[in-house]
Amino acid sequence: MKNFISRYFPLIPAVVIIILTVFSHSCANTTQAPRGGLKDTIPPTLVKVSPAPGSTNVPLDGARIVFTFNEYVVVKDPKGIYLSPPQKKAPKYKIKGKSVVVYFEEDLLPDLTYTLDLTGAIADNNEGNFFPGFTTYFSTGDVADSMFITGTVYNSSDLKPIPGATVMLYKDHRDSAVFLNRPVASVRTDDWGYFSLRNIKDTLYRAYAIVDGNANNVYDPDEDRVAFIDTLVRPKNVVRDSIPELMKYDMKDTLSCLSRHSELTFNVFRERPSKQMLMNKKRTSERGAYVTFMAPDAKIDSLWFKGFPAEKVITEFNIPNDSLLLWINDSRRMPDTLKLCIKYWKTDTLGVLVPAEEEIPLMYEEGDQGGKGKGSSKSSSRKRKIEPSDTTCAIKLTATPENFEQDGIIMEFDDPPFLGYFDSLRLFSINPKQLQQKEKFTIARDSLNLRRYVITPQVKIQQGYEYVFKVPHRIFKDINGNWNDSTQVKVSLPTGDDLSLFTLHLKGVNNKYIVHLMDERKSSILREYIIDKDSDLLFPYLKKGKYCIRITEDINRNGIVDTGDLLKHRQPERVRFLKTDDKDTFDIPERSEIEQELDVERFMSE
Repeated sequence: MKNFISRYFPLIPAVVIIILTVFSHSCANTTQAPRGGLKDTIPPTLVKVSPAPGSTNVPLDGARIVFTFNEYVVVKDPKGIYLSPPQKKAPKYKIKGKSVVVYFEEDLLPDLTYTLDLTGAIADNNEGNFFPGFTTYFSTGDVADSMFITGTVYNSSDLKPIPGATVMLYKDHRDSAVFLNRPVASVRTDDWGYFSLRNIKDTLYRAYAIVDGNANNVYDPDEDRVAFIDTLVRPKNVVRDSIPELMKYDMKDTLSCLSRHSELTFNVFRERPSKQMLMNKKRTSERGAYVTFMAPDAKIDSLWFKGFPAEKVITEFNIPNDSLLLWINDSRRMPDTLKLCIKYWKTDTLGVLVPAEEEIPLMYEEGDQGGKGKGSSKSSSRKRKIEPSDTTCAIKLTATPENFEQDGIIMEFDDPPFLGYFDSLRLFSINPKQLQQKEKFTIARDSLNLRRYVITPQVKIQQGYEYVFKVPHRIFKDINGNWNDSTQVKVSLPTGDDLSLFTLHLKGVNNKYIVHLMDERKSSILREYIIDKDSDLLFPYLKKGKYCIRITEDINRNGIVDTGDLLKHRQPERVRFLKTDDKDTFDIPERSEIEQELDVERFMSE
């Protein structure tokens, strides 16, 4: 042994240096992130919940729910931690090791079953992989409720699902409950607008859905959109872990998400504002102005401009009666500031409509180009720069090739015409050989807009022809005393061998309906029909692409899509989209003529 030590001891320092050198190069640099290797794409796994799901007699004061994961996690979206029934203050959390500890700033209520959902809230600490979600439940009493109910929340106008809507149940069946109190059970919808409201009591509920603008779980008509179920609802099904509707899915798993059964359907709408008052005002021209109201159906007892007789005022309300255009039909020089006096019904501090009178100054604003040119709010002693538009009766002519056959030509004035020589208007057709022909037409004023006229050609509109509508110089004089400049519009039908025709044969029409052809995104109306009998609707000149047909039941027959009213238990007017292969869009190929038959009565009742 002594010989071994004496022989090899001198080599020990060299061996130690070699080992340290090799080891140092093989270790990861602790000051830099490791390079190479596969990216972590696996979301965190929940390994423990304390207290366990289904626990009873949870203390009212100081309750904490601990979610422990297999790795370190972060809370990406605190709003994703959702307690039902909700408290005034949202749940709080803190991170402790690999656990998320959720606690409450308010005491829990006695003998009540709570659910706590984590959907969309948590991700792993390194790569940000989201935890798909989990819902636990517990009771502050001896028994945990075990029923559930499902459904989907849609936007009433385009029937698109609404993610993040709050579905609320009330055991208080009074209409005022949703305005004043928080629900006894609630849940938020997922990316598909779907919800499963679980561990609720077997009883009758009023059911609502709101798009909660201020996240207070109470319906605020001035900020939120709302939906309601006409009848009382009662859950029919008992919670079990194996039920697909209660499972958490990857929102990109379309097949699984769409296969879930939905018991309730909510169609969300925005109510008309409940408070009535004057909102905006503007002077648009020397003799013109407008005012807008917060709510529709404004009730005006009288109005006049100071210094001018009331009978000299021309008024034009829009269809909802929440915007009013005004003109003074008087040739006298107008002051820089007009004073509008209006007596109308206004909402007071108690929410009651009472008579009110207001005097509204209407003046030209510095640099304003609204309506009829630039003005100034300064003294009349300072001259205003006169623009060409200040001395011209402005006319806008509009004709759309795709809708020319249906809509004709629209002629609209900025200010009401005081004098007009309509016989001087001319319509010409120009054939492919450039031969010009004078054509007959009719002209009708819009019953809802005294400045808008519709020109309808009394001739068959032909492909390859050009149509020219001419307004000669000085044939219209507006309320300001200004004459028009000459103007014209040219229009011809769309051309191209690749265009297609879609024909919709409607039967079973026993009410008034509004039919819209829309683009794939449902953002633009391409053609509109209003019908009250069986009809064949033509949609010509369509380019290759995807389209959709929206049919609205016009119950009050006013020609517009009306919203709902919660207190009057009136749903928004029913909207349906024509479906093909379970999709509400359809394909139009090139160079095709497609026909579709539809029983409207049956279709709208599905």
